[in-house]
Amino acid sequence: MSILLIGMVALTLTVILAVVGVTAVQLTRIQLLDAADAAALDASDALAQEQVYEAGLGAGPPVSDATVVDAAAEHLAGRERPSRVQEWGLGAGTGTPDGRTAVVTLTGRASIPVISPVLATFGGGVTITVTSSARSEVEG
Repeated sequence: MSILLIGMVALTLTVILAVVGVTAVQLTRIQLLDAADAAALDASDALAQEQVYEAGLGAGPPVSDATVVDAAAEHLAGRERPSRVQEWGLGAGTGTPDGRTAVVTLTGRASIPVISPVLATFGGGVTITVTSSARSEVEG
């Protein structure tokens, strides 16, 4: 009987830790997406001055890969990193596909209660990547 009880307790604790881990990862993803949205919005206003002087403003401020990366990096540097995120940084794909839309890819490592130290001993962790885009329009 005690073996059955120990097995049920172990199974219950495993399920509880799994639910806590999945919830922590989801909350971290939401926090990273929030930061990526704000960085993309900030980067969509980062004017590529050389393009404006050559071609004009048009329907919206033109952006370049360099202005998007610089503005997004500056925004993240000035923003406090959420407590659930161990580290974060811009990922591949940050830039502009069309010269007007700012795309920010943010990669971060999630901190999972109880499970993170175990994953660290095996050299792993949970890495989350989110992508957000924003575009500024000029009405006139």
